[in-house]
Amino acid sequence: MGPKAKKSGRKKRKITKAERLKQLQEEEERRQREEEEARVKYEKEEMERLEIQRIEKEKWHQLEAKDLERRNEELEELYLLEGCFPEAEKLKRDTRLLSQWKHYIQCDGSPDPSISPEINTFISLWKEETNETLEEVIAKSKLVLNLIDKLKLILLETPPYDLEDKNIIQYQGSILELQELLHLKFNIATEILLRQASTLADLDSGNMEKVIQDENVTLYVWANLKKNPRYKSVRFSETQIGFEIPRILATSDIALRLLHTHYDHVTPLCPVPTSLQEHTATVTHFVKDEVKNEEAAISKELQEEGKQRENESNSVQEEETKFEEQGDSEVQMSFVQEEPEATKFELEMKLLSETVLSAQLLLIENANEKPCFFEDNEVDLCQFTTLGGVYHLDILELPPQCKPMKGWMIVEILKEGLQKYIYPPETTEDVETENAFPPIEVTLEVQENVIFFEDPVVARWDAEGKHWQTDGISNVSYKSEERLITFSLETFGPVTLIQDSHINMPFQSWELRPLDVNKVLLTVTTVFTEIQIQIKENLCMLASIKLNNKKHSSILEGKWMTPISFICALKEAGLNIFPSGHSHFYVVINYKDPLVEMKAYRQLALLSSAFAFGWSKWNTLKEHLTEEPTQKPNWTNLMFSGDRAQRLKINENSEAFSEALQEETEFHSTLYHMVKDFASKKAMEKIRSSNCQFIDSVCYMLLSTRLLSYS
Repeated sequence: MGPKAKKSGRKKRKITKAERLKQLQEEEERRQREEEEARVKYEKEEMERLEIQRIEKEKWHQLEAKDLERRNEELEELYLLEGCFPEAEKLKRDTRLLSQWKHYIQCDGSPDPSISPEINTFISLWKEETNETLEEVIAKSKLVLNLIDKLKLILLETPPYDLEDKNIIQYQGSILELQELLHLKFNIATEILLRQASTLADLDSGNMEKVIQDENVTLYVWANLKKNPRYKSVRFSETQIGFEIPRILATSDIALRLLHTHYDHVTPLCPVPTSLQEHTATVTHFVKDEVKNEEAAISKELQEEGKQRENESNSVQEEETKFEEQGDSEVQMSFVQEEPEATKFELEMKLLSETVLSAQLLLIENANEKPCFFEDNEVDLCQFTTLGGVYHLDILELPPQCKPMKGWMIVEILKEGLQKYIYPPETTEDVETENAFPPIEVTLEVQENVIFFEDPVVARWDAEGKHWQTDGISNVSYKSEERLITFSLETFGPVTLIQDSHINMPFQSWELRPLDVNKVLLTVTTVFTEIQIQIKENLCMLASIKLNNKKHSSILEGKWMTPISFICALKEAGLNIFPSGHSHFYVVINYKDPLVEMKAYRQLALLSSAFAFGWSKWNTLKEHLTEEPTQKPNWTNLMFSGDRAQRLKINENSEAFSEALQEETEFHSTLYHMVKDFASKKAMEKIRSSNCQFIDSVCYMLLSTRLLSYS
């Protein structure tokens, strides 16, 4: 073992109690000193913060006071600018009257559907026409469909305050009569065709087949003349469209008809809104009373002035009296004519402005209650839309055939007319096998001009309940490239394809950009598509469609239409970006105050000729604006609460929303005056010179799409 290590001679010195106390005291003093410094610093910072707050609050109050001081002036100027809306409505009224006059002077033999005697005479005369062939009915159907479209357009384009209840009942009654008569004519013509089935039989199969294609109707008829039990697959004109029929039908005297109407005359007509009528009736009576009171006051005033002039004239010489009486008469007459007319016109425009405002508010009104349905399989027409028309599928009893006899054709005409073959029969006691009446497989072609973003859903019409429902349909398959849909159907009847009305809602983004004088481009981007709409004066046009970032062609592209006709055409094509009053029950939206939202759309329309607006992630009624459509525009965030507009300090890259004002900016009562602060003189000139119909059309499209709530 080695030697032991020697212990160090130095020992650790212990801290005395006095030293420990001194050390603790120093630490306590340092801590107190640091706390005091922190307190002083905090108080200083707090004082500075409070001072900044005080200054900002004082500045805020000053801006509010300044805004309040000029509020009336700004609102009066806005009221004058928004006079374009009643002016546009007056022009639309004149256009409607002019169209009636143009139809009258054309004398083309077609009736005016809005005039009850004319349309009733047309219907009565057509009922009397007999033995019309399918080709003749299809040719006549173009006029009938045109009349129906005109009546529907009258109900849509005429504001509720201009529609009386009796007119609504008359127009809807005429529509239903025309629809029913048109379908009856197709049935009668089909019966006439089937009577001649034996003379039109195919040489190879021995059965009759007839196909008629038209822009509004496609008709397929097949008559089972041979009753071959092995002939179960019915295909029309070497296409895949047709049926797979069971043995019992293959051996029966039947005919199969597939009448594809590209229109929908089965779904009940939409009710015309009535809430606005009640409101505008009150406003109308109020303003009419004002007109009467003003006229009475003016008349009384004129009578008093007339008496005063008469008394004065009596004290003058006779010749002068005659002259003055003549002069006074002229002045009085012109005064009577000008003053009441000016006052009456002013009050009428006030009435029109109020009613237009009510109509616009009605467009963005949310329904209070969700529609109730009593059957599980009933289609909710507030949630779904029928697309591509209606497929009328019928199994018909084959009528007695024509027989040649000594140069004549003899045919037995049944009194009851064309009869449907009941399948499956109501009683099946005589049938041994349980599966003797299986569902019939049907293959249909989807209309080419309709867009389905998802596989379409098949629905059948319930004649008793008067609604569409989805039961009794199985084995549905859809080939999108061939546009063919196949399914099995338990019972025949009208069938349609439906799609969710809100499949493109909510919108991902949108932009409204000026293109030229009185011309803008509205772009709406959804999950599936990008739709670009051009608006100029009182017309709209589909500029382009993109599906999955690829351009898609449509027959609507390049066609200018009025806003209401354009919206109907887009909906019928499956491009529905127009929420209804019930849409908020099916889509998650940003709820806005209806009055504020309407004010925003009206003012955006006023500014649209010179400024671009776009979607904002904050979406609190603040929109982007830029004067010219440049590639890198200088976007500005605005916030609008209905009574106040302000320019915000935040931008799209800010982490949190703040109502802080942009430096060196002020409050204003309107978006128009807010933008006016930083707008160029050229931009403001473009705004003031904008066409009233153009502003009205832009506003109507904004109200119809409700971009602020559904983005």
